[in-house]
Amino acid sequence: MHKIAILPTLLTLGNAVCGFASVAYASRIRLEGGVPESDNNFYLLLSALLILGAMVFDSLDGYVARLSKSSSEFGGQLDSLCDAISFGLAPAFLLLCLSRDWNRTVIQQAIAVVAALYLACAVLRLARFNLENSPDPASHKRFKGLPSPAAAGCVATLVILRAGVSSSWTGIDAELINNFVQVWAPVGTFLVALLMVSNFSYPHFTKQLVRRRRRFSVIVQAVCFLALVALTREVALFALFWAYALHAPLRALIFRGMHRGSVATHHPRLD
Repeated sequence: MHKIAILPTLLTLGNAVCGFASVAYASRIRLEGGVPESDNNFYLLLSALLILGAMVFDSLDGYVARLSKSSSEFGGQLDSLCDAISFGLAPAFLLLCLSRDWNRTVIQQAIAVVAALYLACAVLRLARFNLENSPDPASHKRFKGLPSPAAAGCVATLVILRAGVSSSWTGIDAELINNFVQVWAPVGTFLVALLMVSNFSYPHFTKQLVRRRRRFSVIVQAVCFLALVALTREVALFALFWAYALHAPLRALIFRGMHRGSVATHHPRLD
């Protein structure tokens, strides 16, 4: 009989509970029955924040497992099952809730297809991760394909951006942001779904920040960066997650263009 590390397991289950709560609160959104729009927005925002809460639990369970040297295959399998709920099902359901902004049935049906695709890609991403990686969290230095927590964060921060920009000091027009989120939510979710099952390489930023020693100047820069994030909150969260998600394919496109340019320079056409 296998021994189970209690604290890392509880943290992993906390991840699943946050995902379940996210779906539960998002399901309270009603389009009929005279429900105030403020209540619907509150449930939508809370659902998105719970996805970010699941990310905190997901980071802590691996960190505690490394500290206690209790990494195991059981923990890895349990982590993926919980991730499927919090970073697969919950963001997909959240996207369905965002489809209420569209009045056209055809568009709502198309968004439902994108949500199903996102869920399928998240599950495939987690299954591939289990096959290609060892149970030791210390061995995960880079990811093949966009990590499912980052993909879920991209969807969640769209909701947070829409809900919080009206109270932000940045002066961004709330209606403009609402229109942007309405259009970008299905398109962006489709992109991150494909990125999860792609072969693009993504760095493990949290592990690099925690394990490596940095110069004092880097620490000062990090503190200033965190202060900027605290001031701009919704905009900063959106920018961070989407910059991480899109930097790998954009870098690949830039390098490919540079490579083609160098080949054309060294091998000019003969007319």
